[in-house]
Amino acid sequence: MIQVTVFEDSLHRYCGIELDGHAGYAEEGEDIVCAAVSALVLNMAGSVETFTEDGFSGDVAEEGGRFSFRFTGEISKESQLLMKSLVFGLTNIRDEYGEQYIHIRLEEV
Repeated sequence: MIQVTVFEDSLHRYCGIELDGHAGYAEEGEDIVCAAVSALVLNMAGSVETFTEDGFSGDVAEEGGRFSFRFTGEISKESQLLMKSLVFGLTNIRDEYGEQYIHIRLEEV
């Protein structure tokens, strides 16, 4: 199962995300849930880097399926939209394939 933790501040703005694990929907190399989740999170991080000036730190470890991303300063409207879009996409994947493959929780920081 992919464990997703979305970090939000006291104003309910998304300020980071962490993912851990593999979906287990299909065998390695054939898992469309893992592929979809990976595409969404890597696209969000790349879009923040390319289209905004917002600072962030991040880490990817293919072994174990770990991905972490945290904003390090002010978060622009553009980055908030990218994060909202990511959470929307992840929620749609969970709703389509089931919580046994992807679990999402919010954590206030």
